Amino acid sequence: MNCEECGKRPATLHLTKIVNGEKTEYHICEQCAHEKGDVFTGFHNFSINNLLSGLLKFDPMQKNGRETATNKPLQCETCGLTYTQFSKSGRFGCSDCYTFLGDRLDPLFRRIHGNTQHSGKVPERTGGKLKIRKELEQLKQALQSHVASEEFEKAAEMRDRIRALEQKMAQS
Repeated sequence: MNCEECGKRPATLHLTKIVNGEKTEYHICEQCAHEKGDVFTGFHNFSINNLLSGLLKFDPMQKNGRETATNKPLQCETCGLTYTQFSKSGRFGCSDCYTFLGDRLDPLFRRIHGNTQHSGKVPERTGGKLKIRKELEQLKQALQSHVASEEFEKAAEMRDRIRALEQKMAQS
């Protein structure tokens, strides 16, 4: 599609404007957008970094936009990157940043991805055993937490479910 203004260059900017229910579409090249000015300002600076930094402005450790006294800004001890710097760039400074900023990243990952643990895909032919193993691991962790909190009835239920799954694994 060619530019609607000059008709010479390909249209690289496509803008849909809706005012009072009336839809207007513009398809113009970058040069004509710069010449046109006010209608298209701000679109040439769009980048994926700007999008991600907008998502990263979510900071659960802040109260009303201010750091609390107990939640001082975290900083990577290796490279010195702070969460604020990370939220502007969307990039870590080194491999240790995830460790130092991890507490603030988990809620962000949960917000973006819906979970903080990767589940992945399992091939159909091996899926049955892997699912049982994963369930066994989860049940064993739950068993430990129930024993630690002295919920022995729930722990006994977990133990019985673990035994049943282990027998199922042995049969297949």
